[in-house]
Amino acid sequence: MMDRTTRLEHYADIVQRLSGALRAASLYSIAHPSVDEHVRALLDAVQRLHKVESSVLIGLIGGEIIADDTPLLAMTSYRAEFIRYMQALGINRVLLNRGITLEELRAFVRAASQPSPHTENGGAEADVDFLKLEHLRAGRIPVDTTAGNWGSSAVTMRQVYSGSVEAARMIWESTRIEGAPDAPMAHETVEHLAEAVGTSRAKMIGLTGMKEHDEYTFTHMVNVSILTMAQARTVGIDGRELRALGLAAMLHDIGKVLTPLEVLNKAGALTPAERAIMMRHPLDGAAILRGARDIPRLAAIVAFEHHLRRDGKGYPAGVQRPTINLGTILCGISDVFDAMRSTRVYQATSPTERIMEFMTHKDGGQFDQNLVRLFIDLMGVYPPSTLARLSNGEVGVVVRTGGSDPSLPTVNVLFDPAGTRLKAARVRRLWARAEGEEDITVEAVLDPKAYDVDPMDYL
Repeated sequence: MMDRTTRLEHYADIVQRLSGALRAASLYSIAHPSVDEHVRALLDAVQRLHKVESSVLIGLIGGEIIADDTPLLAMTSYRAEFIRYMQALGINRVLLNRGITLEELRAFVRAASQPSPHTENGGAEADVDFLKLEHLRAGRIPVDTTAGNWGSSAVTMRQVYSGSVEAARMIWESTRIEGAPDAPMAHETVEHLAEAVGTSRAKMIGLTGMKEHDEYTFTHMVNVSILTMAQARTVGIDGRELRALGLAAMLHDIGKVLTPLEVLNKAGALTPAERAIMMRHPLDGAAILRGARDIPRLAAIVAFEHHLRRDGKGYPAGVQRPTINLGTILCGISDVFDAMRSTRVYQATSPTERIMEFMTHKDGGQFDQNLVRLFIDLMGVYPPSTLARLSNGEVGVVVRTGGSDPSLPTVNVLFDPAGTRLKAARVRRLWARAEGEEDITVEAVLDPKAYDVDPMDYL
């Protein structure tokens, strides 16, 4: 049995060999000995992993290469070049099945290095094969976990999320170094997130609360984008407008690339001078995004407005508008929710119930209460992926919100009242109590690690 670390090393070696083969083929003719050497090394690497796995599945999501549900963060110095090369061909998935031959790998390298006009930019349409052979398939598929879809086992919501977090890191760095975000990467990332929110909303909302990544800045960018697009769909926003809003939400804090790190990451309370520096980020963000190519105008608007309040008490100071862009309002709700529940250097995690109470008891100067109510209906008091103890002693994972009461979700029960783990999860709809049955409510929120539970397995 191969351990996970060794398996990932094999995946990284395969991608390294594939990258080398494509690079050699682009520099020399396909018949050059150097190309054949790379292809033979690629076959050896694939066959080593095929000894323990029948299929090798490699995905390209946002700005990252994903294998075994994990970003290959330090795969190769040619990573960014490889990603862009494959995406230009419309390839976001490569499937290599056991039994693959040298000729099949040669055919793939040949097709990728010398694409015909009809294969270039194959990613413009969903579910497009770039190349399909007996043991090899490459192309673009939508974010879809439908059983039987050729990429279903390669495309998981974890991959979309992890890849998007890494892409957010690269977008942030490109803004810090070059003065503008990497627009193609930003659009690609939001496209994957939008597809995922459309097909698996509960899973994506659940992932925003899982805290699987350490860097708050980059997870916050992705979380706010997911939560904003999830809200937008409930009010009828979809298509191009949804993507533009998702991009604006991801970049809402981009002005903080100009905030000194000693201020941005300060553990204690900010001094008045430091707070004044921090409060410049909406202006800085709007300026960056106004000057960026291929970034929708909405992004600059949301960056500028996301700390404004209708009563004029927000910032930038002195700015008061009778109406604030709807996209800004949705982004602001997502921003505050994710910030309050996140463990940060200067703020402990807030329970969801407390956050909801905070948002609903504001005087209306910061939050539109109609939209807050829609958000609560969307999220529930106990969002998907919450592990909860019920009032009857059972323990289970919240999988979706229920009826008219957001505090009564649908729960997949995993443990009986005695603490015995069930062989199969049992669905309990707290909001659908039949006449004569006892009221069952959520009694406490629990730590999934303490119960050896991965909530995503039940969404």
